[in-house]
Amino acid sequence: MILITNAKILGKKNKDRILIGNDRIVDIFSGKSPYKVDEVFDACGKTVIPGLIDQHIHITGGGGEGGFHTRVPEIGLSKLVEAGITTAVGLLGTDSETRSVENLVAKSIALTNEGIKTYSLTGSYAYPSPTITGSIKKDIIFINQLIGVKIAINDHRDSSLSYKELQRIGSEARIAGMISGKSGHVTIHMGDGKFYFEQINDALKYSNLPITTFRPTHVNRNKELYGEAIKFATNGGYIDLTTSMSKDLTDIKSYKKAKESNVLDKITFSSDGFGSWSNYDDKGNLIEIGYSPVNTGLKAIKELVKSGEKLEDAIKPFTSNVAKALKLDKEIGYLKKGYIANLLLLDENLDLDTVISNGKFMMKDKNMLVKGIYE
Repeated sequence: MILITNAKILGKKNKDRILIGNDRIVDIFSGKSPYKVDEVFDACGKTVIPGLIDQHIHITGGGGEGGFHTRVPEIGLSKLVEAGITTAVGLLGTDSETRSVENLVAKSIALTNEGIKTYSLTGSYAYPSPTITGSIKKDIIFINQLIGVKIAINDHRDSSLSYKELQRIGSEARIAGMISGKSGHVTIHMGDGKFYFEQINDALKYSNLPITTFRPTHVNRNKELYGEAIKFATNGGYIDLTTSMSKDLTDIKSYKKAKESNVLDKITFSSDGFGSWSNYDDKGNLIEIGYSPVNTGLKAIKELVKSGEKLEDAIKPFTSNVAKALKLDKEIGYLKKGYIANLLLLDENLDLDTVISNGKFMMKDKNMLVKGIYE
């Protein structure tokens, strides 16, 4: 067992010790340890927070809209560790022809074996949704790593699906989630088109699906879209914001807008890491392409605290809110006895110092201990 001492444990006043056994938090306490331990780690007053949960990472690489040479490579384990991500959700994007859900699941298993618990979504931008079993429902029910489905709307790269087709996707995902005990949600890529939330609103208006079935992401790409997203959250839906997406609608501005609207418990942040970003001219021609890093979560938290937000509030859209939305909040997202030991230790500047994932040190004193097999 590992005993962490002299820690400033967020939300745990007068307690400075965390005992880890196997992959779990055995106890959080103060004073002399009654336990026999194998290792004692002195945190030297560093702040302990839960590991980040990033529900939108292109683990097999995104891109490809500019030709085969613009395909983004797969992510390596160390990129996730350096970003403080201890739980990840992988997904596909525009390209589900040269990439596949099978490849995505294989990469999910690989990263999990290397130390970062990784789930994935079936589907992609395309409709009908690419799957492994030929069915969204069966994919989610029978394949452990798959917890939901991905689709794209309001984008020139989407499949121009109708609200009725979106309803069918939502129905399959919801029923699959009910049967399998998973979140069974639909992550919806929101593009920069002219319809905004129209398809989602119609799908809900003309069905009995609960609003939490649909999880629109990239909703902070512009003020008009974000305004509709806030209304969606006010009605009880979860909205996912992409860190460092907009120069006008920054992470701080987006957070404070949600705070003013009393929907902070309904927002999550994700990185869109290793997914491509691209700019097009007014004729639809690609003029610029690149890919997003995964380390923007910790940067956003640090900026929020500098802006006056409390650390315990600033981390929620990256930890507990995500855990609740994904129905994983009985094991991760919090510093609690019995929960999986996914911990980050931050120094006085809120920079990442140490990462513990599934009860094992991945980074210690800013030194990387574990890397992917081919890194």
